[in-house]
Amino acid sequence: MNYRSIEILTIACLAVSLFACKGPKSYKENPDFKVEKAEFGMTKEGEPVQIFTIENPNGVKVKLTTYGAMLTELHVPDRNGGFTDIVLGFDDLESYLAGHPYFGVIAGRVANRIAKGKFSLNGKDYTLATNNAPNHLHGGENGLDKKVWKAEELIGSNAVGIRFAYSSPDGEEGYPGKLDIVVTYTLTEDNSLVIEYEAVTDQATPINLTNHAYFNLAGEGSGTILNQQMQIFADHFTPVDDTLIPTGEIGPVKGTSMDFTQPMTIGSRIGKMVGDPGGYDHNYVLNKKQPGQSSLAVRVKDPSSGRVMEIYTTEPGVQFYTGNFLDGTLEGKAGNAYQKNDGFCLECQHFPDSINQPNFPSVVLNPGEKYTQTTIHKFTAE
Repeated sequence: MNYRSIEILTIACLAVSLFACKGPKSYKENPDFKVEKAEFGMTKEGEPVQIFTIENPNGVKVKLTTYGAMLTELHVPDRNGGFTDIVLGFDDLESYLAGHPYFGVIAGRVANRIAKGKFSLNGKDYTLATNNAPNHLHGGENGLDKKVWKAEELIGSNAVGIRFAYSSPDGEEGYPGKLDIVVTYTLTEDNSLVIEYEAVTDQATPINLTNHAYFNLAGEGSGTILNQQMQIFADHFTPVDDTLIPTGEIGPVKGTSMDFTQPMTIGSRIGKMVGDPGGYDHNYVLNKKQPGQSSLAVRVKDPSSGRVMEIYTTEPGVQFYTGNFLDGTLEGKAGNAYQKNDGFCLECQHFPDSINQPNFPSVVLNPGEKYTQTTIHKFTAE
């Protein structure tokens, strides 16, 4: 069985278990799960944007919007049963439209960086926007994070979700091929948020999708995440140059400040990270027995609240970012000014600049193939 067959089988099994009804059902038939839809505003071009609230029987609540297929709120309980929102963001659409550091969005077509905004594919050279000079970042100036997606509500016997769809035309942001994308967020009865990705193309094209939520398990706006405990199930990482482009090497984490193979506070060695402004913004090579296998990638715990987040993914890597460029100039929810290290990102994806790195797992999708990946965020408290 090849890599893609394993990945498709994983997705298929997960979909059957989550939506045992084998298709959408109405809310009236599943009163323990809630779905609400509301208007969230309009884009500068006059396109209407909706926001959805989904809730499971335990009171876990998720808000998602058609702008950027974005996760805007995630309310989970602490050890005493108290709920708070653990993702950074804004209260209104206008703040998102004004610009932000990818809070909660689906990033792509190619998340992370492409060196100097250039790549070659099947003998043809392509040039993309260098919106993170000198490199291309998260799909360009107007990537998937700035598109209005179509949305469909899903209700299963033991889960509730929203399915987002967007068709990216050939040449959008410089990428070849028409790319049809579906991203489904599912909230389960065991307090897991599942994100499933699918895409097909009519031309060979690179693709690397991820969700870019900023988490703070103590609650957004509560201050630093440096005292929260992180464990990343990766013995290796991809070293980078001073523009955060991988050198091509796969390096060991042992003996370095990158080592989170055992639980460590995020801030325990962050002062040793060099660069401007300093902190983690690195890709970890996850320990996997076989490609496409869904496995535990990260475990994070907030000692103050007892909240625990475990992330399982079929992806080969996870980008760990500590909100290094938050500087207090963004007023988030309830006017909270987000400072450096007030949130962390764990972006499950393929490695940065993979399209230019032949020894990295390929990010090329060909006609007749289907891109699939699944990432699960499971929440508990202890």
